[in-house]
Amino acid sequence: MSEFKGTPHNTAKVGDIAKTVLMPGDPLRAKFVAETFLENPVCFNSVRGMLGYTGTYKGVPVSVMGSGMGMPSIGIYSYELYKFYGVENIIRFGTAGGMVEELDLFDVVLVTGAYSKSSYAKVGFGYTEDIQKPSEELNDALRESAKKLGKTMVEGLIESSDNFYSDPAAQKPCDYKRLCAEMESFALFANARYLGKKAACILTISDSLVKHRETTAEQRQTAFTDMMEIALNAAISL
Repeated sequence: MSEFKGTPHNTAKVGDIAKTVLMPGDPLRAKFVAETFLENPVCFNSVRGMLGYTGTYKGVPVSVMGSGMGMPSIGIYSYELYKFYGVENIIRFGTAGGMVEELDLFDVVLVTGAYSKSSYAKVGFGYTEDIQKPSEELNDALRESAKKLGKTMVEGLIESSDNFYSDPAAQKPCDYKRLCAEMESFALFANARYLGKKAACILTISDSLVKHRETTAEQRQTAFTDMMEIALNAAISL
């Protein structure tokens, strides 16, 4: 049997990646988390600039890796982590656009379901539901982590969209109340479901689609420490 030499998208060897991976969209945010929070981080991947690191947090091995933007991108990276690298848990943490008045910039959202019009789950796995769900075990770990840290999260359904830019006139009414919009969780949850793994997602509101306010590019990369700490402390409890 030939030695596993990685995938076209990830040069890590089996054993280089922890069983729990934190997955921001931005690879530079992965680098920031690794260098700021992890002890002795080692970069295991840089193919296509999609940086991944493994280190320890409070003595427990944890990995962090970028996913890129959109469902096809996180679909590739998370599938390979689950399928080829023995990863059991992926916690996505990212940014989102608020869709309701009650959410302000920097609020943290715990995703209880991801609604999407995407064909990702149907084409890939035959799943016809328009909502894919996270692992309750991981969500409970995130809830407990936030409680211990004294941090607040808003829970609810979110939307995973294929389009960052779209024509408002082309949008059809939706029967579901969505707290915010992002572009990845639906695919991540579908992958985890298909492969018998666990996935969860927490998001920080980076801009409001209702109040027309937004954060800076630098803030998106480095300032969302509440969700980072919630995710890290949940990861070491798994």
